[in-house]
Amino acid sequence: MQDQTSEAYCKKCETKLSGSYCFNCGSPVALKRIDRKYVFDEIGSVLNFDKGILYTIKKLLLRPGKTVQEFIVEDRNRIVKPIVFIIVCSLIYTLTQQLFEFEDGYVNYSTGDTTTTSLIFEWVSSNYGYANILMALFIGFWIKVFFRKYGYNFFEILILLCFTMGMGMLFFAVFGAIESQINVKILDKGALLSFFYISWAIGQFFDKKKLFNYVKAFIAYLLGFLTFSLSVLLIGFMIDYMK
Repeated sequence: MQDQTSEAYCKKCETKLSGSYCFNCGSPVALKRIDRKYVFDEIGSVLNFDKGILYTIKKLLLRPGKTVQEFIVEDRNRIVKPIVFIIVCSLIYTLTQQLFEFEDGYVNYSTGDTTTTSLIFEWVSSNYGYANILMALFIGFWIKVFFRKYGYNFFEILILLCFTMGMGMLFFAVFGAIESQINVKILDKGALLSFFYISWAIGQFFDKKKLFNYVKAFIAYLLGFLTFSLSVLLIGFMIDYMK
């Protein structure tokens, strides 16, 4: 290896440096010190209207299908990455629910039983934001079945669900916060809006001109929710049976 004591070399790829950035991998010669300005810049990069979370929400509200299509096949730098998006939405939902103390999710399961099934359903009803991510696997399966002719693989469908189900959690957060302030039951309206939004977004993603696609999306979402619930019942029953 060349002697690197007299000249500067990139710490990442060991390319000889001749400026502030490595021309080979793009890494900076020296990282800026983390300070207050750095932290505010990072927060601003997440929230900005150019490529941040607010811009992503706006695009998903107006043209969800087209926005996700563009992310998959054209440009993956314009909006927040799907995994980051659903994690941020889950965090927003969880913090909002804890702050305003509204009923969590659309599954309110609470009994005095100590069976494994009861404990799992209680976890689902108390951790809707995280359970929603698991539910996406079941919904994604049914979407793949109903829309298999369009050629999208299962992982691309999961990307679609990360964006749309993340938006669904934001609807819940908004309606839950409003309900806690006006003391009028409207969270169920938020659940209905979320349900229809996701169905609309899925139908638009595959072909917005075909009305039947929205019906299939609605059915796929419903079947995903039902099979998720049945799977929880089955797993709980098997665990209790083997005790």
